[in-house]
Amino acid sequence: MEKRTIDLLVLSDLHLGTYGCHGRELLRYLDQVQPGTLVLNGDIVDIWQFKKRYWPASHMQVIRKLLKFAEQGVPVYYLTGNHDEMLRKFSDYRMGNLYLRDKLVLEIDGRKAWFFHGDVFDVSMQYSKWLARLGGHGYDLLIVLNRFVNHVLEKLGRDKISLSKRIKDGVKTAVSFISDFEQIAADLAIERGYDYVICGHIHQPVIKTMTSSSPPAPGQEARTVTYLNSGDWIENLTALEYHLGQWTLHRYAARPDEIRENAPFASEEPPMTTIPNAVPHPFLEEIFSLATVSASTRLGTP
Repeated sequence: MEKRTIDLLVLSDLHLGTYGCHGRELLRYLDQVQPGTLVLNGDIVDIWQFKKRYWPASHMQVIRKLLKFAEQGVPVYYLTGNHDEMLRKFSDYRMGNLYLRDKLVLEIDGRKAWFFHGDVFDVSMQYSKWLARLGGHGYDLLIVLNRFVNHVLEKLGRDKISLSKRIKDGVKTAVSFISDFEQIAADLAIERGYDYVICGHIHQPVIKTMTSSSPPAPGQEARTVTYLNSGDWIENLTALEYHLGQWTLHRYAARPDEIRENAPFASEEPPMTTIPNAVPHPFLEEIFSLATVSASTRLGTP
């Protein structure tokens, strides 16, 4: 299969290591593209919910694919999110073409783009991390339930649904949070003179022009910025692609010959039970070491 060339690819919220992550679909997508630059905008490996008993082969293959891009000379920027926040103590780490950062500014065709995950705007992350983590586990359970419901609906010839989206759309506080998140990101970007602001975190893929919430000075036009969110690989299966001066929001869609394989309860690849021995890369060894410590701390094991 001939790969599509992309000047810049942005992925976020993969949540590798959780039941909700669509690892096989993500791997198929990565096999179809050849980015010039790759930005991983947070929550790539889910250290919060890491379980040694669940690490499918497809998730490891995704990691290897991302590293292969770096080995091929593609600059790969791993920006930390809240679910992989433990990596923040290694900010400014570099190994070859792999960079670990908390935020990033790139110049794209003469325009400035500001990348960051976005959890800094989440009040629950600022003051009640335990509550945010509890919510993360609840979300993971909801996604597993959603897969079962959609599996039944497909058998009945009905359209799939998103339980979490229906809950978010039906709860005014959730809608308000998303709106506030986007506006705060846009206002900060405008104040700092950026042309693009690219986030993740809220699992709401979008590309739109936003206006500053501050009124313009007399005789001046309102200032604007392009706000982009790369979505996630739990529900939306989306990526941001920039090529030949144009941003697009790519939504993964399985080919007809993949549909059966993509069934939510199709047999998953055997889990890798000996994770440390399967990771010959120092950076990844550190990720899995941190994830294992985090999991042991939660479970109260030595």
